[in-house]
Amino acid sequence: MSERRRFETLDLDLVRTFVAIAEAQNFTRAGERLGLTQSAVSLQLRRLETTLGTSLFTRDPRRVVLTTHGEGLLPQARRLLRLNDEIVSGLRGDDLAGEVRLGAPEDFATLYLPEVLGAFVRAHPQVAMTVTCDLTLRLLEGLRDGAFDLVLVKREPLGPDMGVRVWREPLVWVAADAAAMNDSGPIPLVLAPSPCVYRKRAIAALEARGRPWRAAYTSPSLAGQQAALRAGLGATVLPRDMAPPDLVILGEDSGLPPLADAEIALMRPRGAIPAAAERLAEHILQALDRRTQARG
Repeated sequence: MSERRRFETLDLDLVRTFVAIAEAQNFTRAGERLGLTQSAVSLQLRRLETTLGTSLFTRDPRRVVLTTHGEGLLPQARRLLRLNDEIVSGLRGDDLAGEVRLGAPEDFATLYLPEVLGAFVRAHPQVAMTVTCDLTLRLLEGLRDGAFDLVLVKREPLGPDMGVRVWREPLVWVAADAAAMNDSGPIPLVLAPSPCVYRKRAIAALEARGRPWRAAYTSPSLAGQQAALRAGLGATVLPRDMAPPDLVILGEDSGLPPLADAEIALMRPRGAIPAAAERLAEHILQALDRRTQARG
């Protein structure tokens, strides 16, 4: 008689701790989110690594970083937790209620969030959602001052204290007409007001290349910026998927410098947040994870 194969069963509490560490990149902040001490978080991670027979993080004095095995486990861990939560919620009847105050950049909120937030509201009809669109600096100020439960912010592609990365895509130069950029004079730019990550990135790239520039049109409104672009007032920087189809993405032959990728990160205040906000944070991470994998 062949020996029956023994399967390991994952402890979902340990899996949830792993996901919290991966998102916070810090044991103390993960513990604050879970209501555990730092030593308890470390112990739970060691138990999970022992069960799986592999290391999931490397550690340095400032943060923890996923290993290759940890990166592979993270999307599967999120799916496992989502399935668990869906089963429990379905059997108990969903009683999640309350208000969630979410801040996000206007361009990202307009293109990507309606479908994501719509699915969440349909699953949790007793949750009231308030979404505010603003510049990243103001969103960060609002998070610090208690005006938001969660914010999605534009960030440079580095820095462990700028939340959990949920989106990344190439930045491109966009204008109504490529020929207008071939003039020898200063590059006319259509910009959001300072501070804006894309504004900063455009100016820094041009100055590093030694290309003169001028602010031809400045508006905090995405609609206003796009109207200025369509009127031929200048060029701007946008994530590739956010470039309107009636505008031109300028290639290398335009003479404009290349740009590093854009990133969007999800941030939460230190300490506990309402249960509805916690559930929304998990939903956003999982939904954008799936969209990122589909794009790849």
